[in-house]
Amino acid sequence: MKIAMLAPIAWRTPPVHYGPWELVTSVLTEELIKNGIEVTLFATGNSLTSAKLKSVCRQGYEEDPTMDAKVWECLHISQCFEEAQDFDLIHNQFDFLPLSYSALVNTPVLTTIHGFSSPKIVPVFKKYNPTSYYVSISNADRSPQLNYISTIYHGIDLTRFTFNNNPSGDYLLYYGRIHPDKGTKEAIEIAKGAGKKLVIAGIIQDQNYYNQFVAPHLKKGVVEYIGSIGDDRRNSLLGNALALLHPIQFNEPFGLSVVEAMACGTPVIAFEKGSMPEIITSGVNGFLAANTDEAIDCCKLLDSLNRSDCRKNVETRFSRERMAKDYIRVYHEILNN
Repeated sequence: MKIAMLAPIAWRTPPVHYGPWELVTSVLTEELIKNGIEVTLFATGNSLTSAKLKSVCRQGYEEDPTMDAKVWECLHISQCFEEAQDFDLIHNQFDFLPLSYSALVNTPVLTTIHGFSSPKIVPVFKKYNPTSYYVSISNADRSPQLNYISTIYHGIDLTRFTFNNNPSGDYLLYYGRIHPDKGTKEAIEIAKGAGKKLVIAGIIQDQNYYNQFVAPHLKKGVVEYIGSIGDDRRNSLLGNALALLHPIQFNEPFGLSVVEAMACGTPVIAFEKGSMPEIITSGVNGFLAANTDEAIDCCKLLDSLNRSDCRKNVETRFSRERMAKDYIRVYHEILNN
């Protein structure tokens, strides 16, 4: 089986810091190869992979402000589809734009829909609904206007996350992009209400939001911002936290940081939106809260949780092995159709 894996090119695959789509693409690609699948990865030239790598740009456009994103996206996608005849299937991790090329080739196209950035993009998915195959990353993120071949939860490389049953840090953690959707402001309110130190890690995606709602609260030992972190610090930071605060303000399609925290044994306190009820069993591997006040109350109940239950949940449901197995099943289903 020959698969063309079409990655995004905002960041390297896998990303150095931020880049969830690129990360999932990398983890899946490497696991497919372990399962004997021949994969050609279409990604940035500085990507790291065991697959055959093809690229049109040296690095991601988010890393090089001189690049025009649309120009390089078109060059990148067209390279893949111009070689479509060399593959049994194209696995599109790139959102909706590659679908506009799909009717021009005979090779079947499977698209993992990583979420809908806006309702305005749905018409593209609808147009190619009869001829393409769609995978949702949670049941909560399914559009009633589309047909799906499967829901496949993301998987992570568990070897990169160490289970820690005795966290050494006396802090709550916010780990994600700093943006109103992700609830950085609410995380600060929760930590202060619970009387706990908060550590904030992630890229600043909305500078005005950071300036207004985060920067004024920064104080050593109370609320600390440590910037974006890589693999070298992530494992320790997640594993030593009392809990991950995830007070999202939108219906999040999945939430990799939630699974990564639980892989380290760290429970998650999240707002009950989007996919969170599919990932978190309240009272077992974390808590689901309706608002800030409920989340503050949940902080008082963390001692009632068994951190090993957090790890077991990830091992059973969110491993890279399970993710690859599910996708291989879908590949066969498509090719045998």
